[in-house]
Amino acid sequence: MFLEYLDHDVYNEFTCDLYYGKDNKLKCVVPRKRIEVRDGEVYKALTVKNLLVDYIKENLGTVNGAVGCLTAQFFVHSTEDKIRAIEINPRFGGGYPLSYLSGANYPKWIIEEFAQGKQIEESFDCWEKDLLMMIRYDDEILVHGYKG
Repeated sequence: MFLEYLDHDVYNEFTCDLYYGKDNKLKCVVPRKRIEVRDGEVYKALTVKNLLVDYIKENLGTVNGAVGCLTAQFFVHSTEDKIRAIEINPRFGGGYPLSYLSGANYPKWIIEEFAQGKQIEESFDCWEKDLLMMIRYDDEILVHGYKG
């Protein structure tokens, strides 16, 4: 198998958290720029409102069978409007806590749709852009005199 090489000096890597309603229509997209990655897992990420939102709305606005959270990965050229998609997974990604803390509350929407019978409306602006999170923090935390 031969694949196109995507140079990290030329392309930025993004994981996008997508939410699809029971109607298989896209309701929300949160692109997370992967700033630091260790062993394939995101360590530091940033929510970014960029061309990926419109690209995904246009190309993946309705996906038969898609329901709930899907995680998709893309590479975006740093100076040109070039996008390369590399994978889609039907799950919450390891960096989803950043999307959640930015305002994209997908678990709430799942409960509302499946337990309460509500219809989820499009909500592409419900989340905070430019929110940085260190998702995996590796340092010691000492609590002196803990009596817990």
